[in-house]
Amino acid sequence: MHLADPAHPPSRKAPLVWALGAAVPWSIAIVAQVLWFLFDGRLPWLHILAALGTVVGVTVSVVVAPLWRYRVHRWEVDPTAVYTRSGWLVQERRIAPISRVQTVDTYRGPLDRLFGLANVTVTTASSAGAVRIVALDLDVADRVVAQLTDIAALGQEDAT
Repeated sequence: MHLADPAHPPSRKAPLVWALGAAVPWSIAIVAQVLWFLFDGRLPWLHILAALGTVVGVTVSVVVAPLWRYRVHRWEVDPTAVYTRSGWLVQERRIAPISRVQTVDTYRGPLDRLFGLANVTVTTASSAGAVRIVALDLDVADRVVAQLTDIAALGQEDAT
């Protein structure tokens, strides 16, 4: 039996939301570095080194990581299972049989609400934890939740 990779990507807005989420802590670090330089201008080489580290960190976490995550993250729901692939440095593939589904939840943080996104969490009877489908457009997330609820209701087995 050959399992195909999940086909559906997150919303096209996902990289922007992930980049903005990563930019918040970096902006605090940048403000702290500027204040440090203004109030203590000694050791200019140390300020330059800190600035270079910040540039590298911002580039990786705000530019590279969100684009790479978008290329890797995929999801699929069919009558037998929920499939996800996630990660950007370490990739994880999860398959949760529908018969093991216990709850289906949505989560919307402030940036998600601002950009009309939602995350779907499928809790299963598994020691590996919940399966998460991230950064879906709100209407897609609502359809996924309804689909999973309908499919799970058809099953005769109790997932507990």
